[in-house]
Amino acid sequence: MRVDGETGIIPLRAMTAGEVLDAAVALLRRHAAPLLTLSLTLAVVEQLLLSRLRTFAPISPSLYYWRINSEDIDWVPAVAAGLAGEAFIIAILGAYAGAAAGPALLGHRVRDRDLLRRTRPLAALLIALVLATLTFGAAVAGFLGVIFVYGLAGMSTVVLTVDRTANPFTAVGRAVGRATRSGMRGVLLRLLGYLVWLAIRLALGSGWIIAAGTITSVAGWAWWLDWAVPIAWAIANAVAYAALACLDAVLLLEIRVRTEGLDIAVNRARSLGTDPAAALVVR
Repeated sequence: MRVDGETGIIPLRAMTAGEVLDAAVALLRRHAAPLLTLSLTLAVVEQLLLSRLRTFAPISPSLYYWRINSEDIDWVPAVAAGLAGEAFIIAILGAYAGAAAGPALLGHRVRDRDLLRRTRPLAALLIALVLATLTFGAAVAGFLGVIFVYGLAGMSTVVLTVDRTANPFTAVGRAVGRATRSGMRGVLLRLLGYLVWLAIRLALGSGWIIAAGTITSVAGWAWWLDWAVPIAWAIANAVAYAALACLDAVLLLEIRVRTEGLDIAVNRARSLGTDPAAALVVR
């Protein structure tokens, strides 16, 4: 581990919404290789699984639009599964982003393979499965509940690896509590980040799809569109999922600075010559 002075890429202070988003992108840039590799792998698997569901639903390329009416709801399982897949992937990535966020806050450089040892994969997988199940159930029940599941509990795996909680379900409860502080600020910033990256991935995915459609019309490769569309969405989603996981990690630290005095604890540890990383641990 190498120390970069006392200044990390994540500011040790309360931040505005824009600064939180910027710090999340900075964290993603520093750990782009492992985060994007894992994110792309999971996004490809997601598209392969969803492609099977889409064959039974009135959802079509190139933008996977669907008809919503009271008589034909075959699209619901496919869309619900897509939202559950997003929740699962972001949670898995959140464990790594959380492990990386602490050193990034303190100005430490840690090798990627060392961060992998701090991700607590089994506990993170359990939380991710719980969040995916809740998201799927909320989506099938009417979609409104998805907003609450994502906004309230989405930071759970980040809490797991930043706080080093002994019990994964303690991490879920703590994530909900922190997301609702300061007038639901955590919930609102998570939803804002999701909407920002939804717009970005729609632009990225649509751009690739338009290019694929042009190739199809010129070359007459109708079969190409069936492959190009999932590939386009996998690439666009991979970037967004990794960025949203980093947003969760930065947001958690910002909430702890704002409401728990994390900055005071870190600066006190530095002044006493003790390890400031201990201030991050809340078992």
